[in-house]
Amino acid sequence: MPDPIVFSGGSAGTWRVRSQGAIRGEALPSVARLDKGAVPRPSAAWVIGGMTSNLRYTHASEKRVLDATPSVLGRPAATYAALIPITKSAAWWGMAQDERRAVIEDKSRHIAIGSDYLSVVSRQLVHCRDQAGAMFDFLTWFEFAPADEGRFDELLGKLRASPEWAFVEREVELRLEKDG
Repeated sequence: MPDPIVFSGGSAGTWRVRSQGAIRGEALPSVARLDKGAVPRPSAAWVIGGMTSNLRYTHASEKRVLDATPSVLGRPAATYAALIPITKSAAWWGMAQDERRAVIEDKSRHIAIGSDYLSVVSRQLVHCRDQAGAMFDFLTWFEFAPADEGRFDELLGKLRASPEWAFVEREVELRLEKDG
């Protein structure tokens, strides 16, 4: 079942913002803390959210790999996180689904690259493109142990160097640390 996921940025929240900035396009207003949940924090400076969904663009063989190494959020050692909201271009959304799939996997190897990091980087994709007033198409959430931040940086580097990223119009990155 799809679940609502809301990220509230402000002065309160479980996660302390270590760094925040725009990779491409407009940044979000700076905040000190972030909360992730099903409902927004009333005192938030900004709120972005969407819904989890079924897998899209994934072939059965790729699903088997993903199922064999499930993404487990909330692991005690995963005290670092990153929230990366993304908006893709009109050219991206103008393509047919099979054309987008060809860019994602055949040309960019998005799923294959991500699969190489499943053991150390947990992830969750939140879809928000179809929500009225949504600022982003996707909200990508990652959790990892501080010792694995280099592997996370490696993952991001590979994805951002792929042909798929030519279609990204807006990308914001927040690096976070969970209070112990």
